Amino acid sequence: MRLFRCAACDQLLYFENRRCEKCGHDLGYIPETNELAALEPEGDAQDGVWRAIGDTGGRYRFCANAVHDACNWLVPEQDSEEFCLACRHNRTVPDLTLSDNLRKWRKVEVAKHRLIYSLIRLNLPLENVQDRDGGLCFEFLADAPDGSAPRVMTGHDEGLITLALVEADDAEREQRRNELGELYRTLLGHFRHEVGHYYWNRLVRDAGRLEAYRAVFGDEREDYGEALKAYYDAGPRPDWQSDFVSAYATAHPWEDFAETFKHYIHIVDTLEMAAAFGIHVQPALDNTGNLEAEVNFNPYQACPVQQMVDSWLPMSFALNSLNRCLGMADAYPFILGPGVIEKLGFIHRLIHRQVEQDEVAPPEAVEEIPPGRGINEEDAPEGRPEAAVA
Repeated sequence: MRLFRCAACDQLLYFENRRCEKCGHDLGYIPETNELAALEPEGDAQDGVWRAIGDTGGRYRFCANAVHDACNWLVPEQDSEEFCLACRHNRTVPDLTLSDNLRKWRKVEVAKHRLIYSLIRLNLPLENVQDRDGGLCFEFLADAPDGSAPRVMTGHDEGLITLALVEADDAEREQRRNELGELYRTLLGHFRHEVGHYYWNRLVRDAGRLEAYRAVFGDEREDYGEALKAYYDAGPRPDWQSDFVSAYATAHPWEDFAETFKHYIHIVDTLEMAAAFGIHVQPALDNTGNLEAEVNFNPYQACPVQQMVDSWLPMSFALNSLNRCLGMADAYPFILGPGVIEKLGFIHRLIHRQVEQDEVAPPEAVEEIPPGRGINEEDAPEGRPEAAVA
């Protein structure tokens, strides 16, 4: 994530800001130019058409979800779409007449918009279901208040990402994190993990790169249900941290890819923000210089992955140390062992179109994917229930 400034008064802005608190200008994000623009009404303010200060040609409308205070992205005036590039991927949202649903959905949208920001910056394919069968879409579902239906499960199914709305409740999410023995559990982490399953479909399975993938992550044809059952019964192997970024990544090669994809986006996005702030890490007690890091490159571009890792390790050490000073948990409680770095390198090359296709695409590349793949780690090994309805 980059830093943004108000074009009217030069005030620093958060990505989610709707209004500049210094000068009072309305703000809107323009994804095509990666700009959080200060706005002035074009003509009658009641028309809902805006012009970005400093932009002599563009006229914009706010996304339709702006009326719910759930989106600050702009749509070009001439665009026939009602929703912005992020919100047009929504297939189902919860009943917004319920105030608690609205509050939780707004938090979900903050995380989703940050996800879409990263996907756009990485130039990844972003078709929705109207653009392509099997395109990326989201369902944000609330559990039945009377318990009359199975609880909503977070997961991925052929482009459809379902997110349980209850995950936006901080206390509930923290309880689940503790019950499952997880080091980390956030809405943004859920999004980045589940979208990793989608991009396994798009960039590996459908693009004929299965053999290259298997050489790094293992054979995904291993029975998924049995693999999950074995993981929940016995847990990860004792030496898992050298080759896997999280314990859950050991459950199955599909989950290993999704977990590694999630961490890759974590690293790239955080390094971009560190670069925007000009952060330079060089502990005075480190005479070897091994913990020195200055992010003077664009991590969203095709730089060497080792350059990213060499910057990330001291940066994450600094983040964790600062958090501990505040009595908080480590911001990044993970270890990047040699095997993990190799897998991050594969994700990096895959995203930047540097992984060769298999010489002959294997027939299983077009086979139907077994049901239940992509279930979140909270979902019990007995399998996926029928989809809940909002």
